[in-house]
Amino acid sequence: MIKRIRLVAWTLVVSLGFTAMAQAESLVDTLTSAYNNSGLLEQNRALLRAADEDLAQAVASTLPVIGWAYNVSNTRTSGGGADLIQESVRLSGSLILYDGGSNRLAVEAQKETILGTRQALRSIEQDVLLRAVEAYMNVRRDGEFVTLRQNNVRLITEEYRAAQDRFEVGEVTRTDVALAEARLAAARSLLAAAEGTRERSIEEFRAAVGRAPNAPNQVSPAPVSRGIADAKAFAVRNHPAILEVQHAVSAAELNIRRAQAALEPTVRLQGSLSTNRDSEESRQIGLEASGPIYSGGRLSSQVRQFMSRRDATRSGLHVTTIGIEQRVGNAYSFLLVARASRQASDQQISAARVAFEGVREEAKLGARTTLDVLNAEQELLDAQANSISAQAEEVIASYSVLAAMGLLNVEHLGLPVQQYDPSAYYNLAKDAPTAISPQGQALDRVLRAIGEAQR
Repeated sequence: MIKRIRLVAWTLVVSLGFTAMAQAESLVDTLTSAYNNSGLLEQNRALLRAADEDLAQAVASTLPVIGWAYNVSNTRTSGGGADLIQESVRLSGSLILYDGGSNRLAVEAQKETILGTRQALRSIEQDVLLRAVEAYMNVRRDGEFVTLRQNNVRLITEEYRAAQDRFEVGEVTRTDVALAEARLAAARSLLAAAEGTRERSIEEFRAAVGRAPNAPNQVSPAPVSRGIADAKAFAVRNHPAILEVQHAVSAAELNIRRAQAALEPTVRLQGSLSTNRDSEESRQIGLEASGPIYSGGRLSSQVRQFMSRRDATRSGLHVTTIGIEQRVGNAYSFLLVARASRQASDQQISAARVAFEGVREEAKLGARTTLDVLNAEQELLDAQANSISAQAEEVIASYSVLAAMGLLNVEHLGLPVQQYDPSAYYNLAKDAPTAISPQGQALDRVLRAIGEAQR
């Protein structure tokens, strides 16, 4: 009987190591799948392409506008004469020669908006990858918890059987048997809870990565070489959330100048060519100048409104900067705590294992009760559970530090993926190509391909 207990205890201690050796999926595999399968990334890439089209529309406002019109009318006289049918075709065009720089400023403001939207996409990429890291580590942690609980149930089952055997020969009382039986029921309950938690982690992995997990492998924490002060300074210069707001401030400054330009006159070159069914032609070309005289204070109000929005965006930049610095500090704090907890847990496991083996041997000699053995086993179980949690938290905290610094991205991690290039669509759309131009046709092909891929 004692040999059986020793065998189960040995299994409890080393089974997690054998399980890790058999595991296959790496964190790189998970992050690659998360990047390739993320609907959130696809959504924000589409929003970036829409922002590129806003630039195309702003550019189009600086180009000539050409249109046509066809008119047909039927005139009937009161004297009963024949109906007079009149037809005419008119071709017209216009070009803004001067508008105080409003259209040019609109183009520049939209470029800043696009740059900010690109930074927002980088932030989303970080969120997607960090969520995948958390999902990966949670599945691994909860899977190890289940293995730990299963071994715990097996060990307590052996303790329960040993207590029954010893009770039958009069070595222990019915109380010892009842204690072992109660501890076994509790262990089974905790096993069921651990299995439920593992299933929820698997579902979160599916949502974060786009597929089911495949036995996550053991992972080392991400290398963090910077000190906290250096990390904060780096984050303030490079974090996408801060860069996004900086571009928003620049766009707000340009919008103020646009609102001021609305007070300036507009000069437009206009021309037209028309003909009727009698082949009579009419040509016209000229300049038109216009400008506001009185608008009830609307234009001045718009200038003040854009100034207020600029000030709000500047304040948002200050708030974002403080938040990023705090995020870096928190991430480092979590990392240091996790490291210390893991080191302490390793020492706790070593001491608890020695204590468990000693109590078990003393119980064989009658110097310890069944409750003492169960308590010592529980101490070892708690130490192992703490170590598993600390390892997972240390890995998550290390990647959280990278995210807080703005470094949790495909390029920095070196993931084997086809990285999305935001400039590819921008370069095709920035000059406002028409549908029949080579660039316009290329844009149509890109969007059709994306639509087909999403079906």
